[in-house]
Amino acid sequence: MNKQELINLVSEDTEFSSAQVGKVLEATLRTIKDAVAEGGSVQLIGFGSFAVGERPARTGRDPKTGEPIEIAAAKIVKFTAGKAFKDSITVK
Repeated sequence: MNKQELINLVSEDTEFSSAQVGKVLEATLRTIKDAVAEGGSVQLIGFGSFAVGERPARTGRDPKTGEPIEIAAAKIVKFTAGKAFKDSITVK
């Protein structure tokens, strides 16, 4: 499912137009991005949480030459699915 398909499904499920749902979705995603970019986390009970994680520096290999290279440390975005979300996709 892509973003437009999501907007259309939410619009069908609610009394809001696709344009209204699109604006709300954009604002929601922007707010999540801003909060995580500032080092915070966003917790949506039953769905999951978004947070910043750290990937330490490490040694890798250049795929062309096979020589060792240093890969710098990086910040990453972590998503942890909530219990209700996990339970909804677990095969029983």
